Amino acid sequence: MAFAAEKLQSDDALLDAYSATVADAVDRIGPAVCRIERIGGAGGHGSGFVIAQDGLVVTNFHVVGDARAVRVTMPDGGAREGRVLGRDPDTDIALVRADGSFADVAPLGDSKRLRRGQIAIAIGNPLGFEWTVTAGVVSALGRSMRASTGRLIDDVIQTDAALNPGNSGGPLVSSAGEVIGVNTAMIHGAQGIAFAVASNTANFVISEIIRFGRVRRAFIGVSADTTNLPRRAALLSQVTTNTAVRLRSVEKHGPAAKAGLKEGDIIAAIDGRPVTGVDDLVRLLDAERIGRETLCTVVRRSGVSQVVVTPVARS
Repeated sequence: MAFAAEKLQSDDALLDAYSATVADAVDRIGPAVCRIERIGGAGGHGSGFVIAQDGLVVTNFHVVGDARAVRVTMPDGGAREGRVLGRDPDTDIALVRADGSFADVAPLGDSKRLRRGQIAIAIGNPLGFEWTVTAGVVSALGRSMRASTGRLIDDVIQTDAALNPGNSGGPLVSSAGEVIGVNTAMIHGAQGIAFAVASNTANFVISEIIRFGRVRRAFIGVSADTTNLPRRAALLSQVTTNTAVRLRSVEKHGPAAKAGLKEGDIIAAIDGRPVTGVDDLVRLLDAERIGRETLCTVVRRSGVSQVVVTPVARS
């Protein structure tokens, strides 16, 4: 009986610690989460979050659509108008500049540090129930999903934190109170399967929008997943990392296919720079590489080879 009582107390302590962890993360990020409504054009609403005190707000492209202006409502009830600075349908990310200044912000964390099984907390405005919190775990990393443009969004986080219409654009938060993703989709009819664009990908998109008003990309015609890089392959490819990207598909007649890349190939480096995950692949294929011969270090069963790919501008 004494053992059972001690175990019960231990379980209670663990549950209390879990609850406190979730509550602390929500207290830190929740005040920066907002409701986004389109002004003019087709109606629609979703969620977003403030990433800078001067009013930069991150949300989903499908939340703002083609609207030029949106209404940003904060948890305290204060509503402000915002203009859409830029949008990237290929990653379902949009950036809004809201009027005024904001005391509470939710900065983007480093999604590369995530592990499967970590606590994942979704905050948003599902089905009109404002500032709702759900919690689960990171189910998988480095997923790909199809955007509204038909292109694949790489480096997607899969979670079982419940999402519903209206959660789109809200933050996916770690137990440390950092934004690790932008909630973007759920699978209708499935339980416990939802997706968020990884924070590192979102950060790249935001930087491009701030600098150029749009996202410039080099395109090679592949979709990929993050994968472990065997030690022997790492030594042969002369990289010091233990992860790389495996090509899930190669677009027929695309630059990668023309260069000889095939499904299942592992890209360990681009121009000598390690590719430790899909976010690195997205970041390294920037506009500077358009039309420029790019050396890919490729790991295959037959060994390691160097493949020259010439990216084209992504339309």
